[in-house]
Amino acid sequence: MTELDPHFVALTAPGAPFEIGELRGMRQFLRVPGDLNTMIETARVHGGKTFIVEEADDGTDRRLTFDEVFALRDRLVPLLQIHRGERVAICMRNRTEWIVGFLAVIKAGGIAALLNSRGSPAELVAMIHEVTPELVLADSERARLIREGGYQGRMFDLTRPFEEAEIERRGHVPAENPGEADPDDACAILFTSGTTGRVKGAVLSHRNLITGLVNVQLSGMQVLHAMAQRMGIPVETMLQHMPQQAALLVYPLFHISGLGSAFLSPMLAGSKVVVMRRWDAEKALRYVTTEKVTMFTGVPTMLWDVLHNARAANADLSSLRNIASGGQALPVNLVEEMRALCPQAMMGTGYGMTECSGAIAQAVGEDFVRKPSSAGRVLPLVDVCIAAPDGRALPVGEAGEIMVRGAQVMQGYWSRPEDTAAVLSPDGWLHTGDVGMLDEEGYVFIVDRKKDMVISGGENIYCAEVERVLGEMPGVTECAAFGIPDERLGEMLVCVVRARDATEDGVIHWVAERLAKYKAPGHVAFFNETLPRNHVGKVDKIALRARWNEIYRKD
Repeated sequence: MTELDPHFVALTAPGAPFEIGELRGMRQFLRVPGDLNTMIETARVHGGKTFIVEEADDGTDRRLTFDEVFALRDRLVPLLQIHRGERVAICMRNRTEWIVGFLAVIKAGGIAALLNSRGSPAELVAMIHEVTPELVLADSERARLIREGGYQGRMFDLTRPFEEAEIERRGHVPAENPGEADPDDACAILFTSGTTGRVKGAVLSHRNLITGLVNVQLSGMQVLHAMAQRMGIPVETMLQHMPQQAALLVYPLFHISGLGSAFLSPMLAGSKVVVMRRWDAEKALRYVTTEKVTMFTGVPTMLWDVLHNARAANADLSSLRNIASGGQALPVNLVEEMRALCPQAMMGTGYGMTECSGAIAQAVGEDFVRKPSSAGRVLPLVDVCIAAPDGRALPVGEAGEIMVRGAQVMQGYWSRPEDTAAVLSPDGWLHTGDVGMLDEEGYVFIVDRKKDMVISGGENIYCAEVERVLGEMPGVTECAAFGIPDERLGEMLVCVVRARDATEDGVIHWVAERLAKYKAPGHVAFFNETLPRNHVGKVDKIALRARWNEIYRKD
């Protein structure tokens, strides 16, 4: 068990870097800053090392050092004109400007509201209206979509250079020093839908995000200490001779996985971050080879793509040292094939959610290999309870709803007290909506989802949201959206529709025009009679899913 790991004990002991103690009724790291910007500032020590590599708009490789990125951040801060606690929305594809914008907002004492940049104009504007920001930071395409959606507020397109005169004028007016944040001050708002289909912003405090980041650092140090012990080398010696690590950033930065494990964690460690604006398996393989990528974390869909393309191209993946996945369960056959392709790499998995600032459970290396069908082992600062429908705590081995409590659990949903109260108890227990069980060693096994949600290619798609949009389509009288197994995507969203004069392409196009394109159904089946209902009168999706192969006919 984690509690008995001697490396964990040494690293978290009194006086140690990761000392753990009780504060405000919960276990916390006692030797960490309370302000995320204070933590970010420590990365300045990496100075001239390469920080960001990306493909620029003109197709060339763009490379920036830590010093250059901090200089861009410091130049932007006075232009924001914000005060502590004011919101700034960020809406861009993965790119340097997104990272600079986020760092500037945190430096200025603002709250970064991270918009899903894949949304439709209506979705983007709904998120903006939800948090009423002082300013929106966007790229050119998202700026156009936001204006198209009707937003008329203050917005900077960070992909277009500011007028030098404006920079000069602002440069003479020092940015207000916001002082250090209180650990419980809001730091970021990450958007998540829900079973109602309404957009909600999960509010993460400085303490929440820092706890999530330090959890990752602690896990990495445990692995490093174990390796040093096996090799008979002092940890300090390993660190001194270890080359700069390189992480491939493939998750969207507005996801907690992109923000935390793929951007902030590598930055704090002095690693190089290779940014991909959109997933492209061939380009990913090229980056692995040319940039000597050592860390690759992606959803199973991406791992399958890498696997197939690497075999076809006989690609050199020898630099990879860590391969991990999250967002949905890793198929055991995928694990076996990836280990055969990259025997030198350590495999890992994790289970988490936006509302928990990242991972709740994690397994790396031998921990993962021992139980590859698990979602990881519960992290040391997280309390997990498996609850029966009546709220009783269930014993080891019994399945129920996964409940979570800890210093990384969100404060709530922005301006939605009723939604917050529905998932967060007064004593801090979060209803995850996932059904799972714990074993005697603290491993989590996901059994099902209580929420009506599909995870397709690592993206959360809420069926209620798709059904709401379909309900507005002329001629549609009934509809049901649900997921079916798909080898590449994990799950594919499909719909069963009762409608007059509708076609499969027409239904798919209707949804894709009104929501992010990835939320459109992969297939649509048509029903000529009333959809089956369960005993409480709701559409029986279990019955429809069981009959899918019979119902769906591709003309």
